[in-house]
Amino acid sequence: MASQITQQYAFRAQKSLGLVSGTPDYIPVAGFDSPEVPARTYNYSADGRLYAYALPTSVKIFKAEGAQLLQELQLPNIVEINFSPRGTYLSTWERPVKLEDGSQHKNLRVFSVSTGEELISFTQKSLEGWDLQYTISESHAIRLVSGEIQVYRPAEWSKGIIDKLKVEGASSVSLSPGLNPSVAVFVAEKKGAPASIKIYGLLSLNSNPTCQKTFFKADRGQIKWNTLGTQVLLLTQTEVDNSNKSYYGETGMYLLSAAGNFDCRVTLDKEGPIHDFAWSPNSKEFGVVYGYMPAKTMLFDQRVRTLHDFGASPHNFISFNPQGRLLALAGFGNLAGKLDIFDRRNLGKVCTIDAPNTSFCEWSPDGRSLLTATLSPRLRVDNGIKVWHCSGPLMHVQSTEELYQASWRPTPVEAVPQFGQNVPPAPPPSESVKSLAAVQKPTPSKPAGAYRPPGARGLATPSIFKREDEGGAPRLPTHGAATPPRAYNRSPGSIPGAPGYGQSTNGNGSPHYQQQQGSLEIQVNGLENGQGRGGPNQPQGQGRGGKKTNGAAAAPEPAPAVAEAETPTTPGPGLDSALDPAAKKIRNLNKKLKAIDELKEKAKRGERLEATQLKKIEGEADIRKELHNLGGSFP
Repeated sequence: MASQITQQYAFRAQKSLGLVSGTPDYIPVAGFDSPEVPARTYNYSADGRLYAYALPTSVKIFKAEGAQLLQELQLPNIVEINFSPRGTYLSTWERPVKLEDGSQHKNLRVFSVSTGEELISFTQKSLEGWDLQYTISESHAIRLVSGEIQVYRPAEWSKGIIDKLKVEGASSVSLSPGLNPSVAVFVAEKKGAPASIKIYGLLSLNSNPTCQKTFFKADRGQIKWNTLGTQVLLLTQTEVDNSNKSYYGETGMYLLSAAGNFDCRVTLDKEGPIHDFAWSPNSKEFGVVYGYMPAKTMLFDQRVRTLHDFGASPHNFISFNPQGRLLALAGFGNLAGKLDIFDRRNLGKVCTIDAPNTSFCEWSPDGRSLLTATLSPRLRVDNGIKVWHCSGPLMHVQSTEELYQASWRPTPVEAVPQFGQNVPPAPPPSESVKSLAAVQKPTPSKPAGAYRPPGARGLATPSIFKREDEGGAPRLPTHGAATPPRAYNRSPGSIPGAPGYGQSTNGNGSPHYQQQQGSLEIQVNGLENGQGRGGPNQPQGQGRGGKKTNGAAAAPEPAPAVAEAETPTTPGPGLDSALDPAAKKIRNLNKKLKAIDELKEKAKRGERLEATQLKKIEGEADIRKELHNLGGSFP
């Protein structure tokens, strides 16, 4: 099902990528037969020529244009598949199992796409980083096995390993793109030894690294090369933040040059985790989203000089379109799903897209559209895809009961029409958008907004309760405490916007409150003694404190010089500390007599009483006698 849904529109939407920039028609691909059982996964080759999906019993390889079946490999239980850069080889991974003869299960296999022949196989227990990494020309392929980088020549798989390099403690490796490939190796911090990243030339692995850097606080590393393969960004993360400032551990970022002429730490000016980072396709700049929410987004050049500050917003996702002309910043996951698109030329905002519940987002190859999808099992409701134009309008909607994967068919950047001076206008939307708009006609209603207590309604939101991007104060780290430190004291009248804000005292020193709510001004005096607290039975037309109002501004009444205290005649709950022992005893005895009367009423109605209840009724005389001796009476 995953392959069926995504492939249908991913093929046809490419009509806008040809020599004639037309409007996608979003119709199923002619000649493609949907599988009878749900597909487990699918994959396109990097050049978009080939398409394959895995079924429970086999893997099928198609020519993407026209959906022509090329190969069907009888391979059961395949979990992941992947093409080599030019589509010459297909790798498959299945879960490792124990074999009866005790030999190792070769669960990573490489096949020839043209013949369907199995060329080589390996044992690969972990799904993370499972596939071989190829150079762009497919001249070499590498694997990391137990801290050893192994190099193969795909044209001669039968020769096995042609070169290798042992890097003690290596946990991840990344092969650069470009015509002069390099290998970046990350070693995690362990037993007091610092973490490190080293860069080697692929054709000179056993020589000294061309660039290296060591640092602490790095249990994991994420490596991203720029498009030319000349520089690499490393995001480091620890499992635990020893300063107790973050639940997600500490993060850091480093930039290194493959030539070894530049390396530095990327210094960020806001505390908090690094949420996302991305290189621009021009390989000369990169963007980072970082800091406690609302996060900051910064654009840097290849020497880590600041190019532009996008300010603070609830974002945790950044992506350049393939041409590098547009930049998408969004807040997905536990954020609201707002997606802001910026024009890189003038750094102005093009539009804002509201895409809630998005779990996947990707630019189209022509850079004019965005695909957002809600996938299962991350979310099991509202599954489907939406296609948005870069100027903001929704172009296509396709819903399905369960959607597991979605993507565009890759197309080389040089094969698509280039951007002009301005962002192109949006074509007409598909019929699915028109149908959705007809079903979901907006009904005029007042937005509910956040709850505000009655005493704060009609007032501006205090700055302490605003997000940083809305003008509030910057977030202060909690340092492990349950509640962050407040930027104000809690004395009466010191909290802006609260009911007691602006509190003063009148001539006799008693509190004097003034609060403006629309056209109603309220004055209350003597609140310590309970005077003037309006209740549910208060007469209509009276405000709190019994001050009469006519719906407009009420004239303030002069406050009494001395507030008279009201003494409650009947003690209520919570006043036990104000009663003497005799009064408490009288109250308890009255409760017992009341309970006995209720039991008598049940007996009159013919209800059966328990032995303990009958015993309570028998003790009524003793309770009344004790109550009489204390000078009390049963009401």
